[in-house]
Amino acid sequence: MRNTGMRFCSMILVWLVTAGAVVAEDNTVLIPAGSFIMGSNKVDTEKNGPEYGNAKPLYADEHPKHPVDLPAFQIDRYEVSNADYREFVAATGHTPPPYWLSNGYVLSMRKGEIGKLDDRRLRALVADIFRIDVDSRRLDHQALLKVIDKHLAYQDTLPVIEVDWGDAHDYCNWAGKRLPSEAEWEKAARGAQANEFPWGDEWHAGYSNSGDEAWEDGVAPVGSYPRDRSPYGVMDMGGNVSEWVADWYQPYPGSHESSADFGRQYRVIRGGAWGREGHYALHLFLRTAYRFYLPPDSRLDDVGFRCAGDTGPAAMAHSTHSD
Repeated sequence: MRNTGMRFCSMILVWLVTAGAVVAEDNTVLIPAGSFIMGSNKVDTEKNGPEYGNAKPLYADEHPKHPVDLPAFQIDRYEVSNADYREFVAATGHTPPPYWLSNGYVLSMRKGEIGKLDDRRLRALVADIFRIDVDSRRLDHQALLKVIDKHLAYQDTLPVIEVDWGDAHDYCNWAGKRLPSEAEWEKAARGAQANEFPWGDEWHAGYSNSGDEAWEDGVAPVGSYPRDRSPYGVMDMGGNVSEWVADWYQPYPGSHESSADFGRQYRVIRGGAWGREGHYALHLFLRTAYRFYLPPDSRLDDVGFRCAGDTGPAAMAHSTHSD
């Protein structure tokens, strides 16, 4: 019976999907011009990298610690949410993330049509697509709609995931912004004092959504962890989802590290995630200097993004930092 219900709900999904829009509030933070310390000189003296399941030498690609001077720029205070990305999909016809179909979030683009469904169809959506933990058999039409609205409103607040680098790039470009460079992301995360973590130099469990939490979707609503806050007030850089940045995975200037992975084959992701390292979701991988990289067509359930932008004359040039 459940398979029949799923096929039935899939037919409803096909019927309902169409365009809609949500206007997102501006949430940019101005990062002042100036120098900061990028990278680290840490050495894995205890050879913990292989033990922790790290595919690359621990710390080596962060070398050397070096000053970087950046002009002022803007960066999103929060990770791009489902609601933000929905506006982009609605306006451009861009393909939505795959999980929007599997979990029914794509129906948020046509809420008005959901109300036209009869109770049998609504109960099938609640049970088989949204998988809401209620006894839908006891709910009348209005109660079913209220449960669905509440569920979709919560999904609005989660960071968008299962987007590849091209999706992130296209969204930021559509929004009149761009992906942050790796240096911009790190400065926004660690501040002028080169914090080890966004909030300071000491690790604190529970400060971020980084492996010890129990959110049903893995990800938490953006901004749920007020202590996961950088010196500039940028949120969720120590957890929730790792984030695409503009750069190819390359050695830093002055680095003596060699790797077959350096070059124009992998894009960098930065920041901690709710479980990207599985049971190795250790604070070593959540540091502001930590680098990771993926093929640009990767779509993972713990990788999202945020956008950045130029200020002043640089904004007119709209530098992309992506080549």
